[in-house]
Amino acid sequence: MTAELTDGAVRGRRKVRVGTVVSSSMDKTISVLTKQLMKHARYGKFVNRTKRFLAQDDENACRVGDRVRIVETRPLSKRKHWRLDEIVERAK
Repeated sequence: MTAELTDGAVRGRRKVRVGTVVSSSMDKTISVLTKQLMKHARYGKFVNRTKRFLAQDDENACRVGDRVRIVETRPLSKRKHWRLDEIVERAK
């Protein structure tokens, strides 16, 4: 193996999402709601799509309403494949 093949660029970039924390009642886990604006395939109208992700929050630092950035990672449990990268904006 050369040095070029061992760096993370070869394995691909991790997906990054920005969303709002909708639940932080679990221990070291947050539920993040993400919104995506996409164009409908047939009608051409722009529609909002939402999706919830479970993310690892080791320090239990997030509260409901915080805007956070999450990054894809290895599977941590049955539904948790994301981890908290940073808190973009605190809830008011």
